[in-house]
Amino acid sequence: MKFSIIYEAQMVDTSRENEAAVFHQIVDQAKYAEEMGFDCIWCVEHTALTQYAHMSAPETVLAFIAGATSRIHVGHGVVCLPPAMNHPVKVAERVATLDVLSKGRLHFGMGKGGTQQEAGTFGYDLSELGPMIDEAMYLVPKILKDGFVEHDGTYIKIPARPIHPAPYQDPHPPLYMACTREATLLQAGGRGIGALVLGFSGPEEIAKKNAIYREAFRNRKAEDQVGYRPTEHLAALCAATVLDDREKARKVGLRGQRFFAESIAYWYQGGPKPTVDDNLTADDHAKVLESGKQATIAYLSEEAIPVGDEHLSNYTVAQDAYGTPDDCIRYVQRLKDAGADEILFIFQMGGIPHDVIMESIRNIGEKVIPHFRALEQAEAVAAE
Repeated sequence: MKFSIIYEAQMVDTSRENEAAVFHQIVDQAKYAEEMGFDCIWCVEHTALTQYAHMSAPETVLAFIAGATSRIHVGHGVVCLPPAMNHPVKVAERVATLDVLSKGRLHFGMGKGGTQQEAGTFGYDLSELGPMIDEAMYLVPKILKDGFVEHDGTYIKIPARPIHPAPYQDPHPPLYMACTREATLLQAGGRGIGALVLGFSGPEEIAKKNAIYREAFRNRKAEDQVGYRPTEHLAALCAATVLDDREKARKVGLRGQRFFAESIAYWYQGGPKPTVDDNLTADDHAKVLESGKQATIAYLSEEAIPVGDEHLSNYTVAQDAYGTPDDCIRYVQRLKDAGADEILFIFQMGGIPHDVIMESIRNIGEKVIPHFRALEQAEAVAAE
């Protein structure tokens, strides 16, 4: 089991000063996470989504973190592949360079981005991006392996050129896709790459997604393989606030999740702007999340859109992930039992303070990770 942190650079206060502070806090948190035994730091990529995600240049953030650390891995979760946003040649060059400088600590996820707000920034219609992303997804690993490109595709045309440098990992870093729906889980498994489940799905939904992904991976065809390094791996997002004070953890965590859910609803569904209310209790925030869930169900029903976990997962209240280290252990065990190979902790939601995030990292590093490492060691000894 891997224990990681994923960052959106989400913030309530978008002033120049606070925006800069959030990025410096991410670096401090990543350095502390390495000290506390975490395995990887992941960064998303979004453009033009105020408050929800200011992580627009993950390659820069990950390079800075890699240079400030020595052991912890870094991961793109994910690089958006519309060519005008990230041309395949530039993606290959950046991935290989960071892999070299980090001495093989890089993980490389790919996707298309989630909103018309982002796609339109680069002149695209989000609904038409699928085939273009597929073409780029197959092309980038080939460039990384060959160190050369000549491509005359439907959407991407590149004359014969040598591409440098070669990545540290041969033939390339492990590959992943962002997955929220059944279709993307089938694609990731069928293409022989890892699945990053980036919704707030609870253990029951993770178990369903895991079954879909594993079956697709088992039945994949050689001609559908993306890249040259099959990777069977399912990572599950886990929003968490882990403090000695359980009630404080619940209040702060649920307030953050509410801001996260409302931010997504604003940019993805045209909902109202997100709010922060420090006067509500944890139970009050849970009720607001439930009302948001019901409103989403009503909206989808009116539009005759099938209701899926990809629409509702952000309203799922992971009770035990907001609590004490013992609560967190119970919840992580449920995710592990559901099939997760990696826990993608997300701490930085809706203005959750830096000191609270640092305490969560400490508690997981001192109590949660050692618990599971001891279990794994005992299982390995028993298997000998």
